[in-house]
Amino acid sequence: MNSLKRSAKFGAAVTHIQDRMVRGGQPIQARRVKGVAALTLAAGLGTLVWTAAPGAAHADYTYQAKVHTDSLKVRSQAGEGTPVVGSLRSGDVVTVKDENLGWLKVENASTSGWVAGYYLKKTDGSAASATITTSASGAKTVSASGSSSKPSAQGSAVSVGGKALVTANAVIIRSGPGKSYELLGSANRNDAVTVLDHQSGWSRIQTSYGAYGWVSAKYLQGGSAARSKSAVQTQKAVHVSTAAAQSPKAKTADIQSGSLQGKLIVLDPGHGGNDPGTIGTTYGLVEQELNLKTAMYVRDYLTSRGARVEMTRTSNSQRPSLASRAQLSGAVGADAFVSIHYNSALTSAANGTMVCFYSESKDLRLARAIEAPLKGGIGIRNNGLAFGNFKVIRENAVPSVLLEMGFLSNASDEGTISSDDYHRQAAKAIADGLQLYFSN
Repeated sequence: MNSLKRSAKFGAAVTHIQDRMVRGGQPIQARRVKGVAALTLAAGLGTLVWTAAPGAAHADYTYQAKVHTDSLKVRSQAGEGTPVVGSLRSGDVVTVKDENLGWLKVENASTSGWVAGYYLKKTDGSAASATITTSASGAKTVSASGSSSKPSAQGSAVSVGGKALVTANAVIIRSGPGKSYELLGSANRNDAVTVLDHQSGWSRIQTSYGAYGWVSAKYLQGGSAARSKSAVQTQKAVHVSTAAAQSPKAKTADIQSGSLQGKLIVLDPGHGGNDPGTIGTTYGLVEQELNLKTAMYVRDYLTSRGARVEMTRTSNSQRPSLASRAQLSGAVGADAFVSIHYNSALTSAANGTMVCFYSESKDLRLARAIEAPLKGGIGIRNNGLAFGNFKVIRENAVPSVLLEMGFLSNASDEGTISSDDYHRQAAKAIADGLQLYFSN
């Protein structure tokens, strides 16, 4: 994911946030409102980022990590355009010495320099980089060194109870007012927040989606734009929670009343090429391979029922751009678009599937239809619906959803996902959902 790393306790709902989320003083709770998994950070509504402060991996925090891509460029500085000074191969073990906005400073016997952190995993299996940016279809990127915006001079002027906009990307959210407190996640530019308290240059905030935490006050700016943006984001959260009421389980008769004959469906297996997606912590399953495998099964079920299928990629060597994935639907005149992903979290407790949609008017009915068969049971719990501001569904001309089909960071989920039977059951449920969608 299509994502923010999270370690929230998962009850009735799971968000697409994948790291530890403990709000200032209290754990951030993923919550379901009328059947919707409510996103718990405003940062979770587009590009999803968790970040550690530059330099967080100093000598006291060095660790060993392994390369998880065929060839990884080593650069002289943290940043995409900086000179290449070496390369690493899959399986190489390095020592991580420092970190800067998703770039890790590494060294081994043959080379040293900076690498994109999302291609590394700690030797204990957990994510190496604390900064991973996941775009709409799940393609991961990193920010170049120094890419954050300058602090706002007006930040400290936002009064308690006032509305503010975040003025930079990857602004760290912590559990308390200072850099020594636990990292919870991050907020992005133009996220609207409510300021609840000030302390020593830090502000306690609440996002429009109910998350709490502390950020440096210099990255907040008040004013009319903040009040307007906050109203829009809050209204969107309420509308999504109200509109996506809990969907019933699918009835066989309802599914059979629909027809896929002649329908054109675009299937989008997330990631691909040099972007493997997440990697399973127990069995080492690779997300891009699972996405394609599930999509192929879905294609077979759909074509057997008379549908036509276009795929954004058909091999694991391909990595289409996010824009091209979204644009394919309109180009071919598709009736629906389905992006398939598998999830990950830094807590093994996170588990289950989720159906993400962007537009209530365009996408919600499709999301409900696909969630209904998943709710019927495919071997992994169902976590319902969630609003997701992902490029491949946000900028798509046709009804679109992004599916998270289980957590590769959960041993039980990954074990179930490792079997062909799961992919067949999941694919049949997705096909059933599409058929149900075309039943009225």
